[in-house]
Parts: sequence; C-alpha cells; structure tokens
Amino acid sequence: MKIEKYFWDLNEKALKDTKEILKSAENPKFSQRMVTFLSRCDQPKLVFSVISKEDFIKSWPLIRTYWLKVARKSEFRDWWETIYEQLAQEKKGRKISPKGGISDLFKGVGEQIRQARISNGLSQRDLSLLSGIKQPDISKIEEGKKNITLTTLSRFCKVLHIKSINLFTKESVA
Repeated sequence: MKIEKYFWDLNEKALKDTKEILKSAENPKFSQRMVTFLSRCDQPKLVFSVISKEDFIKSWPLIRTYWLKVARKSEFRDWWETIYEQLAQEKKGRKISPKGGISDLFKGVGEQIRQARISNGLSQRDLSLLSGIKQPDISKIEEGKKNITLTTLSRFCKVLHIKSINLFTKESVA
C-alpha cells in the first residue's frame, strides 16, 4: 500500500523513514506516525495491510495514550477504539454481536432517527451531508445494526431537531 496518500505533509526522506517506523512499534516515532495515519484513514483493511491486527491490538494502548495527549477530543480515535475493542473480543473468542440478534435499544433509537428524518423530508443522503455521517452508516444505525456514539446521536438530534430520544420500550421498563 502507498502510504504517501496519508502522509502528504512529509518530504521524500521522511516518507521513507515513516515506512520503516511503521514496521516497528518500538520506534519512538511509531505512535506519532500511527496517530497521523489513523486520523487520515478510515479503512481498517488498508491499516491492517500496514500493521497486523495482532500488532495493532498490542500497540493500541500506546497509540491511544499519545493520541489523547495531542488531541483530547477525536471522533477518529473513538472510532479506532471501537475497532480495537472488536479485535480484542475476537482474539478472546467472544462473539461481537449480542445474543438474540439486533439490540432492541439500537433498533428503537434507529427507528426514532428514521422517523425524524422522514418527517423532516430528508433522504439518508441529505442527512449524511448535513450531519457528516456516511450514508451507509446512517442506514445501519436506522436498522439498529450499528452501535451509535453519543456524539453521533447528538449530531442527529441537532440536525433533525429532536428534543428527546426514548431509550426504553414499555416492555423493557416493566
């Protein structure tokens, strides 16, 4: 994979060095270069062509610590944290999806978002453009098939003028 696409701000020598740096988690610049790479790449397949999943799992705590120092708030870090948690669960042999299929909680929240989107006369594409969330992710969220962060939920509420979200169905409260 060509990493030049993700390190456009480096000169030729620094790019060559970066290729070597990313091969060794022991390198002092490894965390810094990985944070740059992960903040510019949202495709796990590409990342795992540069660093193995096992090395990512081992290195993530150091990468996360560095990332927290340089950027206290980062949606990309939160997203990669979720990827890390999923990989760690897979490594331990646990299933990622909860028993019983799609969570009623996620389905309920997704349905409320879908209803608000439709009542506002927006397509998923329109909501994507207004919220900055990718359209395929909106589809999965509305179906209850994708976990949703509070930040994403907040974006949807702001764009769709949602005042409150009901998290529980009447059956789950009883």
